[in-house]
Amino acid sequence: MRENFLYYIWQHKKFNVLLIETTQHEPLEIISVGLLNLNSGPDFFNGQLRIGGQFWAGNIEIHVKSSDWFLHNHEQDSAYDNVILHVVYEHDTEIFRNDNTVIPTLELKSYIDNTLLENYRKLFSTKDKWINCEKDFAEVSKFTLNNWLERLYFERLEYKSKIIEDLLAASKNDWEAVLFKLLAKSFGLKINADAFFSMANSIDFSIVRKSQSKLIDLEALLFGQSGLLDKEINDSYYTELQKEYRFLKQKFQLNRQSILPFQFFRLRPPNFPTIRLSQLANLYHSKQQLFSKVISAEQLLDFYALFDVSTSPFWETHYTFEKTSKYSVKKLNSSFINLVLINTIIPLKFCYAKQKGLVIEEHVLKLMTAIGSEKNTIITGFNQLKGVSKSAMQSQALIQLKTEYCDKHQCLKCAVGNSLLNK
Repeated sequence: MRENFLYYIWQHKKFNVLLIETTQHEPLEIISVGLLNLNSGPDFFNGQLRIGGQFWAGNIEIHVKSSDWFLHNHEQDSAYDNVILHVVYEHDTEIFRNDNTVIPTLELKSYIDNTLLENYRKLFSTKDKWINCEKDFAEVSKFTLNNWLERLYFERLEYKSKIIEDLLAASKNDWEAVLFKLLAKSFGLKINADAFFSMANSIDFSIVRKSQSKLIDLEALLFGQSGLLDKEINDSYYTELQKEYRFLKQKFQLNRQSILPFQFFRLRPPNFPTIRLSQLANLYHSKQQLFSKVISAEQLLDFYALFDVSTSPFWETHYTFEKTSKYSVKKLNSSFINLVLINTIIPLKFCYAKQKGLVIEEHVLKLMTAIGSEKNTIITGFNQLKGVSKSAMQSQALIQLKTEYCDKHQCLKCAVGNSLLNK
């Protein structure tokens, strides 16, 4: 038995609330359970009760056993002086106020339905499970699951919005600058995301604006800041990039002290940093005022057209500076653009709309539903339990479910967990 389960039972009145009485055999009527306190102090604030015909308003404390009051040293804390009810699973001792009056106690043991207790034990008993409810996940109704996943997706968007808001504050509300940093991180994919982001953070976006009219300047800026122009290679394109970067470094007083190293190991050649940096440079060279274009785009095809870019000609026969390869035009494909939309563009549009007081939830859902589900170990795990992820909205929601609820055993705050507890 855990205290958080007792919070859940009390908060949602998951016990027989009719004809209940305190351990002192006084009739108890719950008018309001109060507000759950997430900080220090009593567990519920501003509860309202009628005990033995007397109305009480105040705080409520919850423990597994009455004696936990002393185990937690509440008798020494004045914050607990106005507790009007002690709710416990098992009453094993009386608790007194400073004036030696007994604090009324409700023992829940005899009022909780045995089915609820059994479902709770089943949910939390077995260790080493991928998720607590893996044996029963398939039983959850489609209606419950779909509604919960939609809520989880917007919860995930809100989390990403906080990150964007921090970047906005650091860049003095320059949306274009924030977009550049977030796009750079997306272009780095999982392995090089932090390195690309550190590179973008090392460049004031005004320098990008001044350099984007000439592709060679913008490539030199990105390659140079990434530390990819430090070798001596006998190639005219490489030499020109070095020359342009030396000029830009001197002109704008660039430094690379905080930039993380770029990784090539375990990457497919199309995802090499060299290829992604050239594509990023081409995007900013060919699309002026990119942020306004992102905000005005509506349909999925609009975004595919916006991100229809490739590398500069050198990279059509190279993956690295040192070695030639078979000719291929290296354009951003739809799978990569989908990742950029999921992780950068849609969160940015959502955050922008929120700041402007616009409602775009339906537009966001339409876009995310049009994009196919992501593929990773979390999505595979859920689909093996129940074929649930068909779209990017659902896959993002399932990532939120696994990382913020399942992994943290927050089943009592989860619609799936609640559904299984109350079946």
